[in-house]
Amino acid sequence: MANKKGIKILTELLDLENVKVISHRLHTGIGIILQTESKKLYSICPNCGTKSHKLHQNHRHIIKDLPFGEKPVFLEINRRQFKCEKCKKPFSEDLDFVKKKRNYTKRLAHKIIQEVLENDIHSTASKGIVTTEEIERMLKDASEKLSELKFLNLKRLGIDEIALIKGKGNYCAVLVDLDTSKLIAILGGRTQKTIKETLVGWGTEALERIEEVSIDFCIGYKNLVMELMPKAQVVADRFHVMVQINKELDTARKREKRNVEELIKKANTSSKKAEHQKVLEGLKKSKYVLLKNEEDLNQEQKNKLIQVKAVSSTLKVMYEFKEKIRTIFNQTYHWYTAVFKLGMWLSKAKKYFPNSNNTFIRWFDEIIAYFDNGTTSGSVEGINNKLKLIKRSAYGFRNFDNFRVRCLLNWHFNY
Repeated sequence: MANKKGIKILTELLDLENVKVISHRLHTGIGIILQTESKKLYSICPNCGTKSHKLHQNHRHIIKDLPFGEKPVFLEINRRQFKCEKCKKPFSEDLDFVKKKRNYTKRLAHKIIQEVLENDIHSTASKGIVTTEEIERMLKDASEKLSELKFLNLKRLGIDEIALIKGKGNYCAVLVDLDTSKLIAILGGRTQKTIKETLVGWGTEALERIEEVSIDFCIGYKNLVMELMPKAQVVADRFHVMVQINKELDTARKREKRNVEELIKKANTSSKKAEHQKVLEGLKKSKYVLLKNEEDLNQEQKNKLIQVKAVSSTLKVMYEFKEKIRTIFNQTYHWYTAVFKLGMWLSKAKKYFPNSNNTFIRWFDEIIAYFDNGTTSGSVEGINNKLKLIKRSAYGFRNFDNFRVRCLLNWHFNY
């Protein structure tokens, strides 16, 4: 009686629908082995849908399950083979808790994938529950569901890129649903051809529903949108606008610093040298003070900014132009007002920002399009930062496809 009671408790603890424990044993150094059998006395024929009670063969094998505390748990299961009474064909029963040709339960795979997403393959495999190869197989199985993702509700698309290996020119394209802030694709390259293949795979219906596409100043991306999504509005991402401005501001800072250093070398009097040294001191360590948003400066940085402005009238004016265009983006809510404000900004700032001026003229329509709905790839930058963290912890992934799967599962895995 006590044994029957124990078996009943083990069945309840196992908690698998229509499965009961019939015996158990503990092997030192291995773990707990539970012998199980199905409570159902029939199975449904996959060929004709007939319920069959005629048992043809037993096929017993052992699979891994979730550990019980520190003890590994193995299930001895019987995937029975029935013979259909109608079509006379033998078939193996479908077990809900374990995928065919897998030596672990679905719930163990789910738990392992969670751990991999939070850590990495090697640290998860080092626990000894599953091997690296089994983890990669679990990820591959999970990735099959990713191929079922549909994009018929996608309205606003963001296209950006991330460096796989910094400084090596090895980039991959990143596609994001801007309304949900979810990664929807990460590609092995960033060429127009690579991105086109993915977009075409979504189907014409999905592409025709996309209303806006936010991109950086890449003419290839723009041409791709115009070709595949002619109804969509191309929006030049405002954050890339500021990247362009900040890049030119920082170039001016470096030029000013170099010029002063040359003047110090050529100074023929101590008073001249001291004068230039004072300017140089003002310019030193000024990069992040000039590039940072004014409202985010602490008191020490504000004091440094005052010092920079005092020694360089050029950087003073450029910094004020930089803040002015930020204000235009932050406080302008209609495209026609933006046309006037940006036009005025360009007429005054082109002397200091010639490269940005030329870029803005070429992309003026796409920049102005931001002010229609405020569409930006801001969420893409956040996703890119998360991808970089995944990349740093993904040394256990043997190829790009495994890395891609892990990235997508971070946003689409059902926890």
